[in-house]
Amino acid sequence: MSTSTAPDGSSVAAASRRLRGGVVLAQALAKKRISHVFTLSGGFINPVLEGLMETEISVTNTPHEQIAGHLADAWSRVTREPAVCLVGPEGFANAVPAMLEAWGERSPVIFITGSSTLKRRGAGGFKESDEVNIARPLTKLSLLVTDGLRIPEFIDKAYYAAISGRPGPVHLSVPTDLLFSSYDESAVWSERPYDHSPKPPAKAWPNPDDVAAIANALARSERPLFVVGNGAQWSDARREISELANRYGVPVLNVPYHPKVLAGDDAAYMGLADLHLYPPSGPMLENADLAVVVGCRFDNMLNFGNPPLFPRALTIVALNGSAAELTDNHGASSQVLGDPQLVIRQVADRLSKNNVASKAGWVASNVARRERWVTETMERLSAQEQELGASALHPLRLSLELLPALAAEDCLVVDGGDTHYWMEIALLATRKKLAEILHPGPYSLLGCGVPLALAAKMSDPKRNAVVLTGDGAFLSGGWAIEVAFEENLPIVVVVDNNQGLGSIAQQQIRLFGRSFKSRFREIPFHNVFEALGGYGELVDRREEIQPAIKRALASGKPACINVRSHSIASPLIEGLTDRRAKSSIE
Repeated sequence: MSTSTAPDGSSVAAASRRLRGGVVLAQALAKKRISHVFTLSGGFINPVLEGLMETEISVTNTPHEQIAGHLADAWSRVTREPAVCLVGPEGFANAVPAMLEAWGERSPVIFITGSSTLKRRGAGGFKESDEVNIARPLTKLSLLVTDGLRIPEFIDKAYYAAISGRPGPVHLSVPTDLLFSSYDESAVWSERPYDHSPKPPAKAWPNPDDVAAIANALARSERPLFVVGNGAQWSDARREISELANRYGVPVLNVPYHPKVLAGDDAAYMGLADLHLYPPSGPMLENADLAVVVGCRFDNMLNFGNPPLFPRALTIVALNGSAAELTDNHGASSQVLGDPQLVIRQVADRLSKNNVASKAGWVASNVARRERWVTETMERLSAQEQELGASALHPLRLSLELLPALAAEDCLVVDGGDTHYWMEIALLATRKKLAEILHPGPYSLLGCGVPLALAAKMSDPKRNAVVLTGDGAFLSGGWAIEVAFEENLPIVVVVDNNQGLGSIAQQQIRLFGRSFKSRFREIPFHNVFEALGGYGELVDRREEIQPAIKRALASGKPACINVRSHSIASPLIEGLTDRRAKSSIE
């Protein structure tokens, strides 16, 4: 029983409602102002869906649990807010790949999975698996909910674990008997905290001595640079890094597979910290005397902080917002714990008070090196196109022709092996400015491209969202396109169709002389879209690409431009198959 106030001011008894556990869970998500839940409807999670119907949370149903997970990941990347992937016990295994992708990109996704009943836990209950321990290595937190009255408590823990420190996915396994059981509403909300509204994440406040040390190092340095990763992006430090870098002449490199921290046309942005995709990064790092590495770890993407990427004599300062991540950077010359946005802001303030001169000459030398690389890349492309002849379309040419069809406010998604690599080269060469550039994270998980574009379109229906995907990548996750038709999201999918797993085939040819089990038949992807009610075109010539994309955008339907291309090994594949390129494969 609970009490309420009568018109005369007296207290009267009122019967408290009884709520199913699934409804309690939905209410707890609503109190955290979760805006989107992505799911595949199932009987075991029906009580949660019942509760979601009573909230203002948007629910998107998908044809597969992996798609639901990718959409939640994509929504978090685009909006910088937590999203929920909700699946039943039978769908847990299907959601695991999306956990891996979200883990690599630090996306604060709350994975909620229905599970076998608590009563029969450990006895081989219906659809029982050890979800908690399976998910634990791929999430920041993986817990089994053990009492229906504690559901709000578990949601609180999961929410703040996802957004705090180093953001990332979390997992809650909720037994089905708890979801279907009923609980007294007043008892559910009887414990602290009484206010379940979302609070901002705690940020690591930097030690003033560390801020002074970074500022002094930048002031003394003649050839400094920034290497930035997804930690800088999640801390929303883009503006601070751009302003400091441009004011004092500090060039910026981005970690491969991490989100682009600076816009493509930002004067301070030089390219990727990758010896194969962006060769000028090699001499840039070799000639630098200070590298401030922001928001990333010294993993294989950065050759663990070792030569040849980071020369032995280079002074390295590692800046991370999470103490756990900072331990991965123990090889740096010094480590600084602090939220990147706060640290860079305070460093810039110190430099401005000390009238530090700009290193404009250092930036100019790197710009000149970059321009030479662009010229050499275009000359190499022309030579390769002459060898191919007019009947074969180079994958780099496809990327170069696609980019002019996009406006600065549009979103580009790239998915695939060599398809991704060639587009990265095109973006570096053209310095194209776009609202969003999305792609698989450090685990290179194929098939997330269409969900990324769907989330971008959901977040801003007025902008265009275009996916460039390899045919293999589309086959891995392309049925997510059904969501585009169901939710009326007219995205455009451009398929780089070389009839196979191009990057794998190219590695095989270099390793043992021929490709093996890496080829596909010619698949009419454009016809599939037309059959579903969308727009489709088949393209095999360079001059047809831009007009076809414009027609697809104008159609107002989910559209596919199926482009016949020729498989050519990217510089990264050449590096991967060069046994001397230890930094690429270790």
